[in-house]
This record gives sequence, structure tokens and C-alpha cells, in this order.
Amino acid sequence: MELPVSVAAVVPAAGSGTRLGAGAPKAFVPLAGVPIVVRAVDGLLASGAVDEVLVAVPADLLDHARALLAGRPVTVLVGGGERTASVRLALDVLSGPHGGERPGVSRGDGPPEVVLVHDAARPLTPPALVAAVVAEVRAGHPAVVPALPLADTVKRVGAAAAVEATVDRSELRAAQTPQGFAWETLRAAYEKSGADAVATDDAGLVERLGEPVVTVSGDPAAFKVTTPWDLRIAELLLEEKA
Repeated sequence: MELPVSVAAVVPAAGSGTRLGAGAPKAFVPLAGVPIVVRAVDGLLASGAVDEVLVAVPADLLDHARALLAGRPVTVLVGGGERTASVRLALDVLSGPHGGERPGVSRGDGPPEVVLVHDAARPLTPPALVAAVVAEVRAGHPAVVPALPLADTVKRVGAAAAVEATVDRSELRAAQTPQGFAWETLRAAYEKSGADAVATDDAGLVERLGEPVVTVSGDPAAFKVTTPWDLRIAELLLEEKA
């Protein structure tokens, strides 16, 4: 009897990413000659802790994405209009039996034990960070988020760009991905949030359940490529490693 996949990662990559200004969806913009989404997926698989990756993409890029990611244990599906919609679609796929349309996947029945949700726009996330998140979920934490302390002073700004207060940053953290969850926890968060729920990260939906969310030390290399400046920084970091 074959066992179900233990760890699956969901990569929402259906957004337009217009702030990057590259004339193409952000996930498909080349970074040192390799599309950002390919680097993100390969980083997940290089961790040795991820068995399967589901990538949600725009409908018109479905075949292109499948060609880019061929030869990997990756399922490419059409994503939704919002990030949460794409994750919800991927969870629906994972909740069913593992069928022949999902390459390189054990054909057991049932969902994975651990689910990661990872931004396609974090192409340089170290594989060690991915493995650390998975390890913490397997240690019994229902939700795990990599996070970094804030370096800048934080201001609360109101109308007319007026500063209302200086926020104590000692208890603040910048959340990164991959965020890791026990299957039951993430599935329950999506089921109870409603079909129209929108969140900037999945841990936010889990928080609404009242479930504990813990953090692990993030990594500066796991930054999000959002603007042309970010893309250039990522290129320079890859040049240093070459």
C-alpha cells in the first residue's frame, strides 16, 4: 500500500505583479535567465523536505508553466483572482486522491500531513529555511511562520501623511514564507473563512481560528521580489554566488 505525500507546498503564482513593471506576470519574469517561479519551486524541492509542489498560474500561462516545470514533482493548475483563491483551489486538489495527472507523486489516498504556502516571488529562499519550517510543524506546531525583526523605525501615519505615533518595533516581525501548517489546521482555516475571504498571508486565517502560530528565524535572502530594485538585488546576490 502506497502512502500519501507527507509534505506538499502550494505556490500561488497567478498574480499580475504589475509593480515589477516587466510587462509580464511577476512569477514568470527571468531572474538571471531563470523564471522567478522556477527558482522558487526548485528552492522548495532542494530542501529535501517537500514531496510535491502545486503551482497556481494564470489560465493563459498554464501550458507554458507546465513546460517550464516539467520533470519535477509539480502539478500546475489554474489559479484564482486572489492569492487566497489560488490556495483554496490547490487545497481542493490535495484533499482528493493522488491521481495520475500529478507527476512524481505517491499514489496513496488522502491529503498530506504538512502543507507549505510559499510566495512565488521569494526565489532565493534558502532550502534550509524550508526544512526548518517543516520540522517545526512536524514537532507539533499547527502553524509556523518564518519572521525577521524590523530594522527601521515604524511610524503610524494618518490623514494628510501626518505622523500619529512611533510604534514600538520590539514586538513586531516581518513575516516571510514558506509558512507551514498541519493539514487539518489550514483546511479548517479556509473552510471557516468563507469563499470570499482575502488575506495577505495564510497564517492570518489561522489566527482567526484562535489556533497558535509560532515563528522561526527568517532569512534576509527570503525577501520578496516586488519592484525593479528587488529584482536587481536578487540578480546581484546570484552573481556573488556564481
